[in-house]
Amino acid sequence: MDYFKDLQEAVKLERQADRLLYQKIIEMSSVADRRAEGLAWYPVAIRGTEMSKGDYLTVELERTTHLDTAHQLRFGMPAALFSNHDAKNNRIEGIITHQSGNSLKLLLYTDDLPDWSGDGKLGVDLLFDENSYEEMTDALRSAALLAEKGPEGKLIRILTGREALTAQDPVSGPPANEWNISDRGIANDFNALNNEDTRDLNPSQAAAVNKIVNAKALAIVHGPPGTGKTTTVIRAVKAMIKQDGKQILVVAPSNTAVDLLAEKLADEGLSVLRVGNPARVSERLMSLTLDAKMADHKAMKEARNLRKKANEFRNMAHKYKRNFGKAEREQRKALFDEARKIMQEVNNTEQYVMDDLIGKAQVIAATLVGCQHHTVRKLRFHTAVIDEAGQALEPACWIPILKAEKLAMAGDHFQLPPTIKSKEAEKKGLGLTLLEKCVALHPASVSLLEEQYRMHETIMGYSSKVFYEDKLKAHASVAGRLLFPGDTPLSFVDTAGCGFDEKPDGTSVTNPEEAEFVFKHLRGLVAELKMHYSDKAFPSVAVISPYKQQLVLLKEQLLQSPDLMVYSDKISVNTIDSFQGQERDIVYISMTRSNTAGEIGFLADIRRMNVAMTRARKKLVVIGDSATLCQFPFYRDFVDYAEHCKAYQSAWEFVND
Repeated sequence: MDYFKDLQEAVKLERQADRLLYQKIIEMSSVADRRAEGLAWYPVAIRGTEMSKGDYLTVELERTTHLDTAHQLRFGMPAALFSNHDAKNNRIEGIITHQSGNSLKLLLYTDDLPDWSGDGKLGVDLLFDENSYEEMTDALRSAALLAEKGPEGKLIRILTGREALTAQDPVSGPPANEWNISDRGIANDFNALNNEDTRDLNPSQAAAVNKIVNAKALAIVHGPPGTGKTTTVIRAVKAMIKQDGKQILVVAPSNTAVDLLAEKLADEGLSVLRVGNPARVSERLMSLTLDAKMADHKAMKEARNLRKKANEFRNMAHKYKRNFGKAEREQRKALFDEARKIMQEVNNTEQYVMDDLIGKAQVIAATLVGCQHHTVRKLRFHTAVIDEAGQALEPACWIPILKAEKLAMAGDHFQLPPTIKSKEAEKKGLGLTLLEKCVALHPASVSLLEEQYRMHETIMGYSSKVFYEDKLKAHASVAGRLLFPGDTPLSFVDTAGCGFDEKPDGTSVTNPEEAEFVFKHLRGLVAELKMHYSDKAFPSVAVISPYKQQLVLLKEQLLQSPDLMVYSDKISVNTIDSFQGQERDIVYISMTRSNTAGEIGFLADIRRMNVAMTRARKKLVVIGDSATLCQFPFYRDFVDYAEHCKAYQSAWEFVND
């Protein structure tokens, strides 16, 4: 089927581009550079070893310095233990089986630690993740074959547009006004994501839950910013389990998104099994993992004792010198054989416990690729739910889809899509998400959440008009909410004619004068806020820009503002992309672009601006050059909107402040 062949080719191109980028970083960097990039831990200390399945060795490692350095080492990722004496040759590969805080467990493809592990400092290098690409490619191959198989391939044919949703495949049940939102098991005790005062599902949320529960093949929740999309998904999952008791697979592209789902589903009283390690280290989340549940299982006490005995036999065997005679060799072999025999008993017990726990779970929660982990690989489900589907690569979505008869997706295709490294792969279709395709193919399956609980209605207005057919409405609790009486919720400050010209900076762009102006404006706002807020209750602030190099200047400005540093714990500076999914009371956007040619670069992707403009709860300040921005219709209309809302100001008004 050409549909899947094209996607396979796109995945191949993306894999090549990703690998080249990884190799470039690795080959041209020192261990200190790799550590700074989050690709290595160095140095590490061995805290323990134990035998694992297949005669492999699991080693527990702890990093001993640079404890606060951000890193990308995660559960399921390939990694290598190395020695600084000869990092190229003194290394052994494995896979991360657990990562928490500053410690991790690495399953090494050996039955014993190499001699060099006792010499010099050790480190862990993250290896290129071939597994994710293998799983995506395998899923695409399987989907292409299954699509040709009668009833088994029905969902695949629907999702790819080869088969329509018919009257025999209803996408909704009774009308929303007949949905029993007083049912405690489904909708009561509702706690909107962004408004603690709202306790019940609103009509559009109730209709979305209704559609998911009653759909035979496909249901889509289109959740604009602040509309309680994840909460709606959680209520739908609970309702489906209440309806038929069948186990449900719930997935998302990132560990952070999976953590949110798992925790909230567990809070609803559901039995949740979190496959993989949570990104956040919390007692609540850890208790949902298979490791934690197994540790608490009554059958594991004997397994732990047996494992201890097996390790004792293994350690005794290792005490024999390298040069020994026949009798010693036989004794050593006998000790290893006994250790393996005991480990087989351990493995059998652990498999029984795993099967028991997995079978009793009402919800399996994992990342898209993580749902192929060996512990749940063979499971099949009636329903798979993909949250944050607008940020998911389509090939990765096929991994959970192949495990299910019915699919529910939730997301917003008018926010930022997943990052793609290969332009060729993007052109071949990888840049289009499955969510976007299905919204276009099956509009009847889509439920739009229409009430948002985050923003003042003026902040919301322009995005609602451009992206959501003007259907969004602000809940009463936020519609008129201001920082303080008399404040304006929206401000576009026009720097046109001020000489704030952009400057090329490598592959990025900066605007030093605009960066300085942003913080001048913020200092003025903070002076007003001091009259209304105590230090403890001070509002949260985000200063964001589309350009990474502009961030360097913005962060410098913050450090040079002692009156703002008092509130440094309340002020975040980062890229627009990094703020997707977040919110703050006040958001400043430094647009950066200012040139006579009217070039706006990737600001032309207006989804990025939609993300930026919808992060603010009470006040949004956009600072940019209208002469440059207004060459593009989206920004010209935004300036008109600001003028209509009496939110337009010229930077000249602040010159003498």
